[in-house]
Amino acid sequence: MSKSYSKIEDQNDFLGKIHSHYNRESLKNSEIISYVNNNNLPFPHFIFRDKSRKMKRGLYNVAMAATITKLNPMPKLPKMKPVAKKAATIESVEPEMSNEVKYSSVEVMRNDISATVPETDPTYVPFGNYVDVEKIIKSKIFFPVYITGLSGNGKTMSIMQACAKLKRKLLRINVTEETDELDLIGGTELVNGSTVYREGAVLLAMREGAVLLIDEGDLNNTKILCLMPILEGKPYLNKKTGEIIKPAEGFNIFITGNTKGQGSEDGRFVGTKVMNEAFLERFAITMEQEYPTMAVEKKIIIKNMEKEDCLDEDFASRLAEWSENIRKTFKEEACNNLITTRRLTHIVKAYSIFRDRLKCINLALNRFDDETKIGFLDLYTKIDESVNPKPEPVVAAEAPAPETMETLNSFVSQPVQPVINNPTPVLSPIRITGYAINTTNNID
Repeated sequence: MSKSYSKIEDQNDFLGKIHSHYNRESLKNSEIISYVNNNNLPFPHFIFRDKSRKMKRGLYNVAMAATITKLNPMPKLPKMKPVAKKAATIESVEPEMSNEVKYSSVEVMRNDISATVPETDPTYVPFGNYVDVEKIIKSKIFFPVYITGLSGNGKTMSIMQACAKLKRKLLRINVTEETDELDLIGGTELVNGSTVYREGAVLLAMREGAVLLIDEGDLNNTKILCLMPILEGKPYLNKKTGEIIKPAEGFNIFITGNTKGQGSEDGRFVGTKVMNEAFLERFAITMEQEYPTMAVEKKIIIKNMEKEDCLDEDFASRLAEWSENIRKTFKEEACNNLITTRRLTHIVKAYSIFRDRLKCINLALNRFDDETKIGFLDLYTKIDESVNPKPEPVVAAEAPAPETMETLNSFVSQPVQPVINNPTPVLSPIRITGYAINTTNNID
């Protein structure tokens, strides 16, 4: 069987076997992975990359692939006779002669960017992989690291704040699909009529012994491969200039990404690519960054509130509990979205402006589809009753005195009955399905 299932026969063979094993056509991604591992089979990327097979998040159709039929070749068109055309008359123009002779020159220019020590962020609270990242940077050993994790959970911040604490220079590059060797290593440019070679950020970091941070590295697939020899930590031959550049002490490379270089199977991170295996193998370790715990996240929220001069510890507790419950629901595949730590800091900033909890929550949730927005909002109102106050009880009037009743009955044919003091009706709470609510965890 082909290792990549490139042939339709290999794909159908795999689909037939896994269908016979489970005896159904809709399978979870965990079931597919378990079957592949138990039978020592190549990973079936073709299932996850085929959008038509995705039924919903984490569920895929493993029905047999359609047979590919060969198309009949196009009939050959008859040869057309060439049409003779009269050649156009071109008037000769005498070039202007000049006694001045100009020579082209190539000079090497250092880039106008520079590595700097990041500023310390007073709102940062160390968590996750921070301690290990700090140890790696402090050692000044060349030890390239790939950090993966969902968006807005502090991957980049941990590297920047470790450099800030250790007073180490850092150079950050944000990668896109269009980032190429010219951006990273350098290349020739035309400046004032002269050809100039301008060095890229990677070579600058090598010369200065700085920490090189490449953000969103999984958005680029093949163009970033120019870094492969540099990831070995050895002297680098600049093929444009012929210079051999030796990395200065302390030079290191960190790359962050939302995926592990295998693309986004559920489509959450559109634009991420399947990265070269040899490229990924050059990273000494891969770190998985998780979201902070509820207690740590509350500290982060409070620090941001103090910075924005809008401290509200009760609101901070509600936000931390809210995000924690949504993430638990996301892990159980009961919802398709979650609240990131970055989004909580956005809510804090909005709160410093509007001073209205519910309005800030609404504004933060507008980026989601209506179903998700309503579900997240309902969950928050269950956690924070202050944004959804209960109606005040209706106080019934006291029954009139007996002499007053006699006076009233004298004016009407039907006796007036006294008002019965009925109890205030209790509104039944609306149950929100699909979202787990933690009402036992307290944040101290």
